[in-house]
Amino acid sequence: MSRVGAHRSGVPGARNPRADETAPGDLVVEARDLALRFGGVTSLDGVSLRQRRGEILAVIGPNGAGKTSLFNCLTGAYRPQQGSVTFWPQADRPTELVGRRPHAITRLGVARTFQNIRLFPALSALENVQIGTEVRQRYGPVGAILGLPHARRAERDGVRHALSLLDLVGLSHRTHELAASLPYGEQRRLEIARALGTEPSLLLLDEPAAGTNPAEKQDLAGLITRIAGTGVSVLLIEHDMRLVMSVATAVVVLNFGRVIAHGTPGEVQRDPAVIEAYLGVTDAEDTGGAAGGADVPAGRGAAARKDVR
Repeated sequence: MSRVGAHRSGVPGARNPRADETAPGDLVVEARDLALRFGGVTSLDGVSLRQRRGEILAVIGPNGAGKTSLFNCLTGAYRPQQGSVTFWPQADRPTELVGRRPHAITRLGVARTFQNIRLFPALSALENVQIGTEVRQRYGPVGAILGLPHARRAERDGVRHALSLLDLVGLSHRTHELAASLPYGEQRRLEIARALGTEPSLLLLDEPAAGTNPAEKQDLAGLITRIAGTGVSVLLIEHDMRLVMSVATAVVVLNFGRVIAHGTPGEVQRDPAVIEAYLGVTDAEDTGGAAGGADVPAGRGAAARKDVR
């Protein structure tokens, strides 16, 4: 999988090397020139990105950069005023996502998690994941009420699939425990398992490490890598730069609703535009050596430097 240097958008005549080098059959999703406005506030301003199939692509940027707005446009929660989003459920089946409702996009193969955990707290871990698997079940209420053979068979298959996903995320020992009783980090992983229950080709993770401790972050990094190893493409929003640098194949950086850089994690980490966006300075000496390869933190100024430690 080829990698390219970081590139600042908005430069007249600048080429997008990742776009030029990516064949259509390699893509899982492509957003083009997305613009999203709320009254006089612009959340996204001509945002474009391409993700290869099987790639872990991280979207980073300071708070308010437009990262979650981008996710909401990709999943149908928001409809951008401008631009398009093409998704390939299969290599030869491009599908436009803009204008589709969230449940339809989920059925096509795009799943997501949220910044704030959205589980069913009074249901067990297994039941939470089963809710995700039901997206792919093809029996109606009549079949379920009458207990028809195909409905019973689909239900058994759903349970088996849910159990396998709990094992994947390391929660097989929590199968019958209520979601509300799980530690915070395990609730995060349970939400990922539920999203995987929809059998996505593309999984969007919105700050999955938020609120977790270092050990949980390490486990999460391993989980994201395992998920990508199953063939699911992962699009990741995350503020923890150590996690991003350890798992991402490529990184896109947003600031004030625009793409300011993209490339490999190391290249983006050293890009002056990225350092300026996070720290508010361009002089490598003022960043304490950030341009030389230290982690770019998730914030600005002194608070940003604290995050690096």
